[in-house]
Amino acid sequence: MSTVGFGNTLLRRRGVLPGFGAGFGLTLFYAGLLVLLPLGALILKASALGPRDVFRLVTDPRTLQAFQLTFGSSAVAGGVNALFGLLLAWVLVRYQFPGKSLVDALVDLPFALPTAVAGISLTSIYAENGSLGALLGKLGLKVAFTPLGVTVALIFVGIPFVVRTVQPVLEDLDRDVEEAAAVLGATRLQTFARVILPALFPALLTGFALAFARALGEYGSVVFISGNMPYKTEIVPLLIVTRLEQYDYAGATALACVMLLFSFLILLAVNLLQRWSRRGAPA
Repeated sequence: MSTVGFGNTLLRRRGVLPGFGAGFGLTLFYAGLLVLLPLGALILKASALGPRDVFRLVTDPRTLQAFQLTFGSSAVAGGVNALFGLLLAWVLVRYQFPGKSLVDALVDLPFALPTAVAGISLTSIYAENGSLGALLGKLGLKVAFTPLGVTVALIFVGIPFVVRTVQPVLEDLDRDVEEAAAVLGATRLQTFARVILPALFPALLTGFALAFARALGEYGSVVFISGNMPYKTEIVPLLIVTRLEQYDYAGATALACVMLLFSFLILLAVNLLQRWSRRGAPA
């Protein structure tokens, strides 16, 4: 018994994984090799253009429209996914119904489906001669080859991030708190707004940030349904690819750096808001 106790103490002292020094060193090496090195090369390549050339490139009307469509559609898609992702996670956690396992598996379909296949499928469905496109066309609503189509594609690829982020938090949420609120006279809306939503808000914000980040870099599913019309449905990733095809590597990397900067600032703001919300969230 004493030998076993000594062995357990030694195991806890030494740990199964490498110590802080080795682990921290491997983490820095991994981050530097796979993250910092490519980003450094990107910034170095973009530095071939002077500040005036970068400013002229970014303020070009075509570029401004692409940035507006990319960030605007990504924000709208993230908000829609946050709303309906919460609803879908709630249904999967709180209710039992036939085919629940199938619905739960379909949530992950955008993860496994190639983005080009998703783009072709969405385009065929929402085109004017498609099943949904023809129906919406009678109502005067056109989806394919419009900014709305871009948003629809981004919603499709981003919904799993919200569901899979909120779902485990919702499963661990203690229902006794909800019952206590009901006993104290709270309505269902008050219980949701004051008890459930504050506990879910950090996870919901994380899901929004993940869906938003995925939408910013999405290319395959958007390039088909958007129609790629300059000044109308052209996104920044497509604009970068267009410049690469024109052998304008400096211009492409400059656009990539500007988009990287704006994306980092937005995600930093979301993370700060998430940290602030976690401080006020109920335990």
